[in-house]
Amino acid sequence: MTTPTYADILSVVADDFAMMDKQVFGSLNSKVQLIMKVSDHVINAGGKRMRPLMTLLISRMLNDEQHKQALELGAITEMLHTATLVHDDVIDESGLRRGRPTANATWNNATAVLVGDYLIARSFNLLTGFGDMTLLKLFSDGTCDIAEGEVLQLQHQHNIDTTENDYLQIIDGKTSRLFMMACVGAALLHGRHDDRQLLDVLSDFGQHFGNAFQMIDDVLDFMGDSETMGKNLGDDLAEGKPTLPIIKTLQILKDKDNANYDKLRIAVQTGKANNAGELIELVRSSGALDYCKKRALEETALAQTALMKLPDNQYRHALYQLTQLASARLV
Repeated sequence: MTTPTYADILSVVADDFAMMDKQVFGSLNSKVQLIMKVSDHVINAGGKRMRPLMTLLISRMLNDEQHKQALELGAITEMLHTATLVHDDVIDESGLRRGRPTANATWNNATAVLVGDYLIARSFNLLTGFGDMTLLKLFSDGTCDIAEGEVLQLQHQHNIDTTENDYLQIIDGKTSRLFMMACVGAALLHGRHDDRQLLDVLSDFGQHFGNAFQMIDDVLDFMGDSETMGKNLGDDLAEGKPTLPIIKTLQILKDKDNANYDKLRIAVQTGKANNAGELIELVRSSGALDYCKKRALEETALAQTALMKLPDNQYRHALYQLTQLASARLV
């Protein structure tokens, strides 16, 4: 079966998406020129807008007509996502994102952090305009969860005893939560506050899709050519972030290969990965990636199972295709 392209999926809500996309930057109204300049730089850095796309698809799935508030909520979701990326780049001391210089590299850390703060503040300023306390609580609780996920990741820096459960807690906050907010928020816009079954299904879909999405990203760090991936792995180790492939590799090597276990353990604990190519090969040959792929596909299947409980139309089909497109990256 042919894997759908992102353009194919986007075409289902092309007009809605184009209008929403303009609103992402258009919703900013700061009187401070630097805020507008930095925001323009980070918002237009080439992201796929996957979270707002989910909002638009679910809104159409529930009622097949253009919904002004769905466009607005999509723009707000993307604004929040952009803010988290700006803060991530500062924490990780990243110089590039999607091939472009980051805000912290282009200006400085202080400017990037403060503009990220502004994007979060402006998002909530816009959310109050909906006049819906349930929606506001969803996003305020979710934004707390995102921050907690980031702090939890920081807490596990250079920690070789980080478990898979710790990892799941981290990615549930820092990645999956915003997908869930984008999905559930769309239903609230249609007045489905008391439809517990629908809200639970959308929450499950967003969470499992987000889990799979992050797991796949972490696997891909080890599946490219050594030169490119060596840099990525070196960055991960220097930041002391044990991702699932590293957690699983440490677990496998500890039981059967003490010498190589020590090499990886020391790299994680010290952040020194001068032998990045050798460490990549350790991860690849350990069998850890097969396990991580299996876990990612399990999460994908759970997201797809949740989707089957939703109204059967072209918009649900497009959401299903999104899950296929994400998992196809593993091939």
